[in-house]
Amino acid sequence: MTKQTYRFIGTILLTASLLSLGGCSKEEASKYLESAADQAVSAAWDYAKEAVKGQLNDKTNPEIQSSSGTLNVHFIDVGQGDSILIQDGTHFMLVDAGENDQGDTVVNYLKEQGVTSLDYVIGTHPHSDHIGGLDDVLETFPAKTVIMPPVEHTTATFEDVLDAVAGQGLKITKPVPGDTYDLGQSQFTVLGPVGDYADELNDWSVGIRLTDGNHSFVMCGDAETEAEEDMARSGLNLSADVLKSGHHGSRTSSSPEFLEAVSPSWAVISCGKGNSYGHPHKETLKKYAEHRIQVLRTDEKGTIIASSSPEGLTWTYTKK
Repeated sequence: MTKQTYRFIGTILLTASLLSLGGCSKEEASKYLESAADQAVSAAWDYAKEAVKGQLNDKTNPEIQSSSGTLNVHFIDVGQGDSILIQDGTHFMLVDAGENDQGDTVVNYLKEQGVTSLDYVIGTHPHSDHIGGLDDVLETFPAKTVIMPPVEHTTATFEDVLDAVAGQGLKITKPVPGDTYDLGQSQFTVLGPVGDYADELNDWSVGIRLTDGNHSFVMCGDAETEAEEDMARSGLNLSADVLKSGHHGSRTSSSPEFLEAVSPSWAVISCGKGNSYGHPHKETLKKYAEHRIQVLRTDEKGTIIASSSPEGLTWTYTKK
């Protein structure tokens, strides 16, 4: 049912209460009805949204069965950048690797987690705060598949990544919206890029939706409003429990239509402490508060790990 349907039902149910309000004028009764209905419907909608979220995820991808294991998503603290390690059993994938000076940080973290090879490596887009450390990663760990958007950049950082991919004898896989890949008992589906964004490198970001059948995660690099809206209108399932906040919590991302489509309970913001961009922007934090989205930030919590299992979603992190 839609939110409007819940509102209609709530209104009808409350009408019975109004009939007992002796002495109320028609105008007073109308105001009482509107206020009470809004409060009841808001609570009912929040409850229903949480209750059905998991069911909706399973129904939209019936091939995914709830995993008996644990899916771990590590939002690695790389300062002002992104790097996400995803683990399902003995299978690993990496999304971005922070700035050039964070390559060793990411490599060492992967080694600490027991990584010896990577099923997938995703470079969301050519900006150095996302792919800067990828050459170090690819020179250390063998990878099976490297996914990057079909857009080029003229920087030495970008060229270093291309050389590292070629050094493994690999070809870059183009992200196609709707394509699905297996990672252990989990799967991820490509959400974007949907269109051609010319020189807007942020909007070329590879977006994915990851699920183990218990919980789901959406992460879309630095995709901004235009790209987010294209994904929201693509017909693909974007609903998720956790959103990796776009563009480090910038006001240019987390657009209303996109947030409505994802409808997350948590948002993880990867940003550097005291960064010069002012990330996360107060406008974004306000939107999250209005949507009752809980926020976790790497500049406050350090590396953040979400662990998904049939028993629930748990969070661990290293405080600074």
